[in-house]
Amino acid sequence: MNLLLRKNAYLAVLFFLITPIYAYATPAITCHCFKDRSFDPAHPAMADPYFLATTQNSFFAIVFNTDKMSIVMKKQQGTSPDDLWIAYWLGFVSGRPAESLLKTKSKGDSWKDIVATLRLNPAIAGSKFISSLNLNAPAVKLSEAVVDEIFMKYRLMNSAELTALRQSGASSQELIISTVIAARLKLPALSIFSEVKKGGKTWGSFLQSARIDTKNMQQEISSILKLQPL
Repeated sequence: MNLLLRKNAYLAVLFFLITPIYAYATPAITCHCFKDRSFDPAHPAMADPYFLATTQNSFFAIVFNTDKMSIVMKKQQGTSPDDLWIAYWLGFVSGRPAESLLKTKSKGDSWKDIVATLRLNPAIAGSKFISSLNLNAPAVKLSEAVVDEIFMKYRLMNSAELTALRQSGASSQELIISTVIAARLKLPALSIFSEVKKGGKTWGSFLQSARIDTKNMQQEISSILKLQPL
């Protein structure tokens, strides 16, 4: 009996020692679960985080011709949203699978080192992206450059409009949702963004005004793209 107790105690200690190592090795999980997913006039900003995220994910899925759920799952499993933008853009301009680029990045390589191995044509990769890369910009700035390149490629707005929105502080999520709403309301995207930032309206209230149902967001985005999918 004593032998059994000692054995159980030994196993308990061993488990205690191993568990922290396992926890450390497990990738960080980012929760993209949203409790509030519909507009509530009594709390007009409550679902805005969801509206921003689902609009961006829908845009990403349409542009890169991939499954929206797979993108959400990658984020939940800890893949950086910035790295997703960069990897899929590089996959498009180089012909390499985005998954292989993400795997290389996960091993510790920098995006600048990865791009150096791809021997990209700067004209195809985009001058803004290449410039940001050469300046050793952080991933968030590289991903913003990717979104800007996509906006210009699809002719969603001209360079001056895009620059004005970025200089006003628009994130990629805000840039995308502003553009979707602006297309329906026939208003400048900058005016929509500014109204939300001033607190005059919320993203949810604008979506309501535009009669945009987020359940149909991918179709909504498809309708505003002026070029064929990348």
